[in-house]
Amino acid sequence: MFQIGDFSRICRLPVSMLRYYADIGLLEPHHVDPSTNYRYYSLDQLPRLNRILALKDLGLSLDEIAQILQENLPGEQLRGMLRLKEAEISGELKAAQERLARVAARLEHIEKEGEMPAQEVVLKAIEPLTCLSIRRTVPSGEHVGYLLGESATAAVGSGAELAGAPFVIFHDEEFKPADLDVEVVFPVKNAVKRAIELESGGQLVSGQLAGIQTAACVLHLGPYEEFPETYASLGRWIEANGYRMAGPVREVYLRPPGEGDGAITEIQIPVENA
Repeated sequence: MFQIGDFSRICRLPVSMLRYYADIGLLEPHHVDPSTNYRYYSLDQLPRLNRILALKDLGLSLDEIAQILQENLPGEQLRGMLRLKEAEISGELKAAQERLARVAARLEHIEKEGEMPAQEVVLKAIEPLTCLSIRRTVPSGEHVGYLLGESATAAVGSGAELAGAPFVIFHDEEFKPADLDVEVVFPVKNAVKRAIELESGGQLVSGQLAGIQTAACVLHLGPYEEFPETYASLGRWIEANGYRMAGPVREVYLRPPGEGDGAITEIQIPVENA
């Protein structure tokens, strides 16, 4: 038998790690001297230690390794654990590849422009929400503002408890200068039992709006007339980073014109891997 220091040199593991494995019951010493408390290990323990290290190299936690070693798991259960680990590593690899693509796109932009982008694009998940909304076809972009203003007045006047900035969903599958299919949305804290009538016709109705798994989001600072440049920039980012559009665009009006230092709008585009 070998003292813990000698065994450490043989298996090329720090003494502290051997002590920790012993403390958690993963690899206990072959013998502990009752008078000195010296720990002794046997070469016969090397196969178990090698299995611990091999399973750890696969990414399994020490708790999972302990379960495998102590319970002598049947093959199917062991395969299940490894399939879960395979899926986890695959997801991490995919996320790393997407991050690598974003780094490459950022480098390409800096090489072309000589500076950081003026607007930063952020990927995020959009949660489902309870809302008041109305969907209507309007003649032009200007009429989107009219519908938004009328709906805001009606929503506030109804006593509904708003829970966030209003936004508009553009349901058309392509850009249209006229006859826009839009949905005006107001997040609310609780569902509103009755529909709210609008003077121009139609109703704000209560409902649940689905979330977005992944949205490419950018902040537009300034007047709405300058939206085209921001949309173009966001579109270039989506293409350069290996994504494609996967749903209708949302414009979230965080601060309307005339308040503070100017309008702030977040443009959200659902995306998926191209």
